[in-house]
Amino acid sequence: MKAAQLLIKCLENEGVEYIFGVPGEENLDIMDALLDSSIEFIVTRHETNAAFIAGTYGRLTGKPGVCLSTLGPGATNLLTGVANANMDHSPLIAITGQAGLDRQHKISHQYYDLVSVFEPVTKWNAQVKTTDIIPEVVRKAFRVATKEKPGAAHIDLPEDVAAMEVDSSPLEMMNHSLPEASERVIQEAANLIEKAEHPLILAGMGVERGQAADSLRELVEKTRIPVVHSFMGKGAISWRNELSLLTAGLSSNDYITCGFRESDLIIAIGFDMAEYPPGNWNPGGRTPILNIDTIEAETDASYPVKHHVLGDLNENLQALHKALSPSSRDNKWVANVRDKALNELETFENDSGFPVKPQKIIADLRAVLNDEDIVISDVGAHKMWMARMYHTYEPNTCLISNGLASMGVAVPGAIAAKMVHPDKKVVAVCGDGAFQMSSAELETAKRLNLPIVILLWRDEGYGLIEWKQLNEFNRSSHIKFGNPDFIQLAHSYGFEAIEIQNTGELKPALEKAVEMNKPVLIDCPVDYSENMKLTEKLGKILC
Repeated sequence: MKAAQLLIKCLENEGVEYIFGVPGEENLDIMDALLDSSIEFIVTRHETNAAFIAGTYGRLTGKPGVCLSTLGPGATNLLTGVANANMDHSPLIAITGQAGLDRQHKISHQYYDLVSVFEPVTKWNAQVKTTDIIPEVVRKAFRVATKEKPGAAHIDLPEDVAAMEVDSSPLEMMNHSLPEASERVIQEAANLIEKAEHPLILAGMGVERGQAADSLRELVEKTRIPVVHSFMGKGAISWRNELSLLTAGLSSNDYITCGFRESDLIIAIGFDMAEYPPGNWNPGGRTPILNIDTIEAETDASYPVKHHVLGDLNENLQALHKALSPSSRDNKWVANVRDKALNELETFENDSGFPVKPQKIIADLRAVLNDEDIVISDVGAHKMWMARMYHTYEPNTCLISNGLASMGVAVPGAIAAKMVHPDKKVVAVCGDGAFQMSSAELETAKRLNLPIVILLWRDEGYGLIEWKQLNEFNRSSHIKFGNPDFIQLAHSYGFEAIEIQNTGELKPALEKAVEMNKPVLIDCPVDYSENMKLTEKLGKILC
């Protein structure tokens, strides 16, 4: 067989269902081999979006999503989505076509050394220079991409190598389990917790990745330790739980800041520093850290690790649960913080101002969706509001990219989420700036007959940057732009479309959209004057 056919057989052996991407001249042999494969190739309208879809697929399934591009501009387009998955710790395999080996020694049409280009944004990458190494390269790429902490791997296949004959076969898959912490390590962690008067749990995305949410909830129930979530850890425990301090992540003061100040031990579980810089919540390292994770934490002056508990998160939390005694801690301060945070949402449930306030949009969205339905937030001012106020019951039901945090992730992410969970309602929450970076994928969603809902927050500008400019300089600079008629745009792609013309229309529109079983776009003007009001309000918080 050809080397390209062997590559596809190796991907089949790894259980790959889909490859997302854009074909090109340098991967013609791969595209032809896919015609005889069980793998479905999903054509996307831009390579970055192909990687966004693959990354979200990896995050939701734990299996690497696979994306493909040609060389040159196709590969550099792919790069942002690959970097996004890598920093979000979503397993992903990127495959790039490449110029033949016979012209890589000189300046050549569309040729860049892609191994060097992708090296900083992947855990590992390699070029296939001889056909016999393909089984090893593919097996290693998948092993590295899924090994803690997960991320991206990259395979570069020159077109002349892809066309060569080869006689080989895929390597056997090997499952690798994480070790469990020793009894001594667990007991030392238990001693730290029991000596603390006001311990606080910071739950990161690793809780979901390690399938440890149930074990965390049991630990919280026994110890009565309050929990605050990172943006990416939302849902580790339900927001209904009286010990949930909801979500932290703003760089400025917030109600949850009081929780960190109150604490004398922060128990970071499955947390990664890219999610929320420690200097924002533990400046100067004033509070010691008990780090419970799969690998040792990055060194940071504001993250003084008193003790590590490393390995299988679920097993270690269960062992810690057994080692700890039941507690009846007085957590009255938790109720105070919760009341103030939850009151924000309740205050705006019946607000009728137009354009629609962010708090009202979120209140209506939360009221319409079920506990298990999925929201993907894009990046912008709306992300800050969604992270703070869209309350979650289960992990991975509000997906927020807060590693690389690239604009444009929501529509591709919604495509992946609906493919993985066709039984759940899926809503992409987008600003108009981010939406236009990936709006061409409306065609992909329609072609795949995926009934996603896009909730567009329209303000004709880059709202988050304006918010920061006003905070810093009290004036804005170069953030406004024009928009197309989003209703006509959606119709041109075959979407249903609803324009919100008064605030009372939003909730009925959302209810209609999630029940239509069709792709729908809702165009909702947003009142971002609330941004500066929030800044002023948070600046007055006294713990």
